[in-house]
Amino acid sequence: MSNKYENQLRTFLRILEAYPKTTQLSRFLPGYFREHKQMGSGDRRTASRLLYNYHRLGNACSSLPPEERLMLAEFLCEGRESLFLQSLKPELYAYADLPLEKRISYLEGAEYRFSLEDVYPFTNHLSKGVELRSFLTSFFEQPDLFIRIHPGRSEGVEAKLSENGVTYRRTNEHCLALPNGTKLDHLFPESMGKRQFEVQDLSSQRAGDFFKPLKYDYWWDACAASGGKSLHLYHQQPDIKLLVSDIRENILANLDERFANAGIKTYQKKILDLTKDPSLFLNSYQFDGIILDAPCTGSGTWGRSPELISQFEARQILTFQRLQRMIAGNVVKFLKEGKPLVYITCSVFKEENEANVDYLVEAYNLKIESMELIKGYDRRADSMFVARLIR
Repeated sequence: MSNKYENQLRTFLRILEAYPKTTQLSRFLPGYFREHKQMGSGDRRTASRLLYNYHRLGNACSSLPPEERLMLAEFLCEGRESLFLQSLKPELYAYADLPLEKRISYLEGAEYRFSLEDVYPFTNHLSKGVELRSFLTSFFEQPDLFIRIHPGRSEGVEAKLSENGVTYRRTNEHCLALPNGTKLDHLFPESMGKRQFEVQDLSSQRAGDFFKPLKYDYWWDACAASGGKSLHLYHQQPDIKLLVSDIRENILANLDERFANAGIKTYQKKILDLTKDPSLFLNSYQFDGIILDAPCTGSGTWGRSPELISQFEARQILTFQRLQRMIAGNVVKFLKEGKPLVYITCSVFKEENEANVDYLVEAYNLKIESMELIKGYDRRADSMFVARLIR
């Protein structure tokens, strides 16, 4: 039996050596598997799990060989569920039935020189209110998949999930948490024609509570991407005018498809590079609300892409801060007086969050109406920052 797990270890080491470490695993692995068609679906699933778990160690125990680090990662991420660990490291597996917090404590006191704070080397940049140990512990748990159900669709969606034996938990009236990797397109093929829900992280849904649109408002989703927040805005208040913009034409094409499936037909769309003054394209536009989901480090989402922990360099934080300030300055002048700029990042770094809010308040005569670091790390979700600023 051990040969099976030894083969899995050899496969892991081979893929790890091939991994360029300059791209995300979610982009690298599909290409690798296409080139190695001899790997069956079970082999691919196991290899993916081992790669992701390995990177959840971040920078911890970096002096150990990869196979030893993998054993520690399996111990923390899988516990007693890891037959791989049971076969190849039985002396560590003997403690695998401990709760995660106690497994961490065990490693901290063992000969491996494991320190939880080594996992994530950017702790001095964290926003106020982040509970350090809880935040770091969360990296050893796979985040959930969250959906926001369209109004009036909850009963049908939940019935379909139950019918197919999919476990879920309701987090609020419109949000369900599902196991990561749930094949929603297989369960709801009919929803491709008429959407019943949106895949949207729990914290992103919570950020939508800061929108508060009024009937007949004119809103601008300035960095709209594929339109998740705009759809949330429409579901709060369907009688609005909306402009969506992004620098990427292809992602706005995805937005068009998503809006069509949701039955939304009336909106404006522009391809804009907001690092430049958009006045030439917006002329005398004035908005009752602007959503600025700013480009950021994404550090609040690294539980889904743990390889980014070891790829990231702290100097990049200030690069993103400068970009965010530039974009905010170019959009805020199109906001009517007394109206909100909703500034959002999926970052946990204070330079991108509180420091930028302080800058915007000072530089553009804005007032903080509300502001929150939305902690997802204790709910198997992403963490985000949102501030509602009034001009």
